[in-house]
Amino acid sequence: MLKLKRILLIAPGEMTLTPAFERAYALACAMGAFLHIVAFDYVPALAVAGLLDHDAMAQAREGYLQVHRQWLEQQARFKRCIGLQVTTEVVWARSSVTHVLEYVNDFYPDLVIKDTHYVPALDRAFHRPLDWHLLHECPAHLHLVTSAANPKPLKILATIDLSHLEELTQGVNDRILDLASTLAASCGAALHLLNVSRWSVMNDASRSVPTGSLTDSLRDAIEDAQQEAFDVLAERYCIQASCRHSLAGTPHKVIGLFAQQNAFDMVVLGTRYPDGKNGFIGSTVESVLNRAPCSLMIVKPSPAPD
Repeated sequence: MLKLKRILLIAPGEMTLTPAFERAYALACAMGAFLHIVAFDYVPALAVAGLLDHDAMAQAREGYLQVHRQWLEQQARFKRCIGLQVTTEVVWARSSVTHVLEYVNDFYPDLVIKDTHYVPALDRAFHRPLDWHLLHECPAHLHLVTSAANPKPLKILATIDLSHLEELTQGVNDRILDLASTLAASCGAALHLLNVSRWSVMNDASRSVPTGSLTDSLRDAIEDAQQEAFDVLAERYCIQASCRHSLAGTPHKVIGLFAQQNAFDMVVLGTRYPDGKNGFIGSTVESVLNRAPCSLMIVKPSPAPD
């Protein structure tokens, strides 16, 4: 079984408890993992004041950070009382992509957790939000939390991609199910498996195409191969028949609607690198993220070979 030993929670800069706190505590307890909480805090007014009086600004900044440290430490202290290993840190810096990724790379977590932050489509067209950058660049598995009505997830949906015929039963799908089955077993959650069928990647195409646009014989061969691979994966991870779902449609729309209609606490999706290069195929994940029906667990691929 996959082991998640080090979990990093990226807390908001404001001193408020959010759904990501509850989910991080629940997963760390369920998996016996070490939890580290970091908050990036930066007050522009204090930085500007430092231009006039550096010593006074340094003193004011330290006093401000001390309040934040004490608040964060108090939250951790409550959880230590029930046996959770948790540490905290407040960093004087903006929660920019550069600062967050530097921290992640230095900490070497197995899982990064943060609250998801919705950004309207128009804003996304001009500015990539932090969640988008973490989706692309975070080296660890990434859990973006929308809510924590059930801090310990009760229903988990693993979504696999069988459109790449050469990887029907290997690679990212196994990583998705390794992580999803580990979480389900640790949390006592029901694990469901979903494949959005009738799509396939042909030759060197970078995107999936509907199998309905192919010749009858090729379409039937592809769909039979996908169904066989789906059954193999479901059997390998002991997923019962009532929890296996093969649906047709546009992947991100089907995933979002199915997860919403069936009240899943978490959807586990994967990303991949094509042909061993650092090109990122994540259109489905990005589309689901923009309309997240519940919390998302993003499974990262194995490091691409040089």
